[in-house]
Amino acid sequence: MAFHNRRQSRDREVTKRILQICGKKKLWMEPYSEKLFAEELPEVWQSSEGFLKQAGDGEVCFTERISPNEAVEKIEELILFEWNRTYPADLRLNLNLSEWKLAEQEDFPGFSHEKITQKRYIKKR
Repeated sequence: MAFHNRRQSRDREVTKRILQICGKKKLWMEPYSEKLFAEELPEVWQSSEGFLKQAGDGEVCFTERISPNEAVEKIEELILFEWNRTYPADLRLNLNLSEWKLAEQEDFPGFSHEKITQKRYIKKR
């Protein structure tokens, strides 16, 4: 998820997809992530240090340096973006994905990455 407390990579096509996923729903993030969405209308997103606990039902949280484990009981679905290359990392996603079902997977071209994979997981019942 991060290396030395910084994002591993950025691709503007991923940012566009995240906003499409949100639609009119509020997008929550930590203040560090604000610059990724700075050109979007501020009413679309909200930043806060405690955003994972503040987000309401159906709202979207963008995590890049904070593990979603803090609020795993609130997560309705999980969307992961994977790059087509390996970056160094010292912070990794530490969710047990065996408790989740892969519902969708799609590859798409990014702006700075030849291939990005988007995976959507839902909780197993």
